[in-house]
Amino acid sequence: MCVLKVDHETQRRSASCIWCSKVCGFILLLVFIVASYVLSSERKTLLFAPYLMEEDLSEDALRDVVRSIATKVKFRARRVPDVSELMGLEEHMFSVVPRRFLPDLKNPCWFEELHGDVSADPYGSNLFGRSFRQIQLIFEQLSGLFRRRLTRRDGKLQRLRCLPYFYIIGQPKCGTTDLYERLRLHPDVRLTPPKEPHWWTRKRFGIVRSGERPHTRFPLDHYLDLFDPVALQIQQSLLGNSSSNITSTVLTSALGEASASTMWDNNAWLYLHGNSTGAEPPSLVQDLIHALQPDARFIAILRDPVERSELPRQGCPNWVLEGQCPEEFKCVCVCVCVCVCVQVRLQVGLYVVYLLDWMSVFSRDQLLVLRLEDHASNPELSMSRIFRFLRLGALSDQRQRQISKRPASNTRHPSDRDLGPMRPITRELLTLFYAPFNQRLAEVLQDESFTWDGRSEHT
Repeated sequence: MCVLKVDHETQRRSASCIWCSKVCGFILLLVFIVASYVLSSERKTLLFAPYLMEEDLSEDALRDVVRSIATKVKFRARRVPDVSELMGLEEHMFSVVPRRFLPDLKNPCWFEELHGDVSADPYGSNLFGRSFRQIQLIFEQLSGLFRRRLTRRDGKLQRLRCLPYFYIIGQPKCGTTDLYERLRLHPDVRLTPPKEPHWWTRKRFGIVRSGERPHTRFPLDHYLDLFDPVALQIQQSLLGNSSSNITSTVLTSALGEASASTMWDNNAWLYLHGNSTGAEPPSLVQDLIHALQPDARFIAILRDPVERSELPRQGCPNWVLEGQCPEEFKCVCVCVCVCVCVQVRLQVGLYVVYLLDWMSVFSRDQLLVLRLEDHASNPELSMSRIFRFLRLGALSDQRQRQISKRPASNTRHPSDRDLGPMRPITRELLTLFYAPFNQRLAEVLQDESFTWDGRSEHT
């Protein structure tokens, strides 16, 4: 949340500045109100209807608003669509991915029949390759091996295709990059470049970046191409074209991807259906993944949502945060800063709302939920938990030290830390807002440390 610095002497001197300070307060209030929209069990109405530009925008008034929202929070089970409904929505997806995968493989893989000209470059039109130079280079190497990769089964040319064995699903700004980088060091783990394909939540709808309207959709085949380097190795092992040591390692490897939007982002339905579907989207990401690969495993790492909300302050210009805006323009500068910082996305911190949706289709033992605070203080312990969860092979002491002692990835930028602490009133409001959600999260996970109240932290 952005730090608001409004010069009170200037407010008294300028009527326009008084008006602007009200706008700033209203925007801050609006952030909570918009975030509360997702709390309504039927998503049809807001939990709180504000009086626009109300005269009383004091700190006490803001506290009352947030407390009012917190008292109305209810958690209700959603309706889970059946497979026939999902097949009607995603007919092509179910025609490509079989209902059963090859036995005795850790990853969900199958042989896909090829049609058409097999001499053509199968990766030439891949949209991931066009978007990422690193992917393009990998595809160029695979293209040269493509024809040799084909195998004839039952008189038909086929190739092996795979989906991930596990997903790091969230949350943003909670340590997913650090988990990704450490997991890459395990010899039995294969992770996609890039770290975040964002296919399930965005690119299959044609959304390249969060907040943009849909453009060209990324087909399922383009997503599956990302896993072809590992699929090729598995196929060679299955057909006896690899040494016994390589075969053993490849067949037991765990294929994964780490899109931090997978846990929470179902916003694409707004572009496709608007409000025509009523209360909720007809299906969520987890419904499709469960229908296609019911044995998948998921890792989520979370942090105190109040602390997570502080990070996007870096979007505000330093001259605003440091109070260096010219006096006659200070209120305007602050309002601009607030508008930029609305991107804090308070709803992403409502962890339990999304987790309950995932637990409506996947069993609890398929979800590993970690806290960033625990991971940061003892990465060796948290990585050991992940390795057991993914059923990975034992590591040498040297490799274990290499993984646990690796410097943390994607830490907060020094210039952002220099901005100073969050203002007390902002922290208080955020704490009040998230409290009922954190409490419910702790109940669901049977772990009081997920309240982040400071009294039940892990030691």
